[in-house]
Amino acid sequence: DFNEVLDPDRLQYKECFAVVRCTYEGETYSRCVYIWVDKDYAMVRGHVQGYPKKLGDIWLTRPVTVGKAGPRLEPGGRFGATCSAYGRRLIEAEFTITGPSSHSGFVNALPMIHHRFFPAIEANGADSLNELVTMKGYDAEVSPAFTGDADLRIFESPVEELSRLAPQEMIAGYWRSVGVSWNGGTTLADLRPKTDE
Repeated sequence: DFNEVLDPDRLQYKECFAVVRCTYEGETYSRCVYIWVDKDYAMVRGHVQGYPKKLGDIWLTRPVTVGKAGPRLEPGGRFGATCSAYGRRLIEAEFTITGPSSHSGFVNALPMIHHRFFPAIEANGADSLNELVTMKGYDAEVSPAFTGDADLRIFESPVEELSRLAPQEMIAGYWRSVGVSWNGGTTLADLRPKTDE
């Protein structure tokens, strides 16, 4: 019934994630290797879907259509974003629009592949859940896309290995609003050891 629209604290959240391209049994996927969100319900929902979500503090510049309190979605518009967790800055990004784009990179162009994992309560090393899953969105709506110059800084952390993903070369940055619905997925593989029962 979409009542959460009237209670935005239950509806709106921010996220910051790193996605890599991978293959599984000859098919190409996007795989989310790191992701932080700023709401607990988004984290729990992500765990059900197989995203490795963690709580973090995420901020990003939002475009404006009136006034001077932010950039416009037009050439020259400058945006910034930060992600912090455990009291440490992990990521900083800057993006300056140079013009419109016919696409917004490959992140949303491929199906996602996730690892759903949950250890058993027994201390024997067994898993209650250990599977590879995939999902695709439906009812997607996207805004016009913009491309531009981007700078991404990834910092060392004593509790994250994110700095291993520091960019070697920045090809381009993109800005686009995306709305998509999810309703289940497909189990690709049950990774629990087979037992004789």
